[in-house]
Amino acid sequence: MPEMVEVVIDSIRANLMNPQRIVILREIGRERYLPIWVGVYEAEHLTIALQDVETARPLTYDLFIRILKSLAARILQVEVVALRNETFYGNIVIEINGEILNVDSRPSDAINLAARVGAPILVARDVMEIAGIVPEEDEIQEGDYAEEESASEGGEERLSVFEDFLEQLIDDDEEEKKK
Repeated sequence: MPEMVEVVIDSIRANLMNPQRIVILREIGRERYLPIWVGVYEAEHLTIALQDVETARPLTYDLFIRILKSLAARILQVEVVALRNETFYGNIVIEINGEILNVDSRPSDAINLAARVGAPILVARDVMEIAGIVPEEDEIQEGDYAEEESASEGGEERLSVFEDFLEQLIDDDEEEKKK
């Protein structure tokens, strides 16, 4: 098993010019961040979980948690275990009847479940080394990203460092689509 570092959900960022969403994970005890692109619906469901919004009917994540509870199973932790070809890979660690199960998952789904049950979120150290970002104080600038939900105080000002980085990713993505 790879060496892991614990992270928390720092914020969810939205591009005001297109529907892209990015979950920003922050390493505990360090100013290092991991941006993960997620779908619009996954971002909305995560925002609902972070804000403790009750829905009239269970969302898919809530349904999955209810099923786990009915089976006397629980989520121990969720993990971002790999980055291959610009795609993150996740894992949900579940305990059922004393047995540990590792379930392959998209990180966005794993993070949504962790937010709902309070499970730790871990990232493989090599993934953080490759894709993690340490902001520089002089890089803070205005941009066209807005923060949807911040899990900590001062997130918008501190995370504005990502605006140039995210804009470059979008520009690169648009160039790839033109090819």
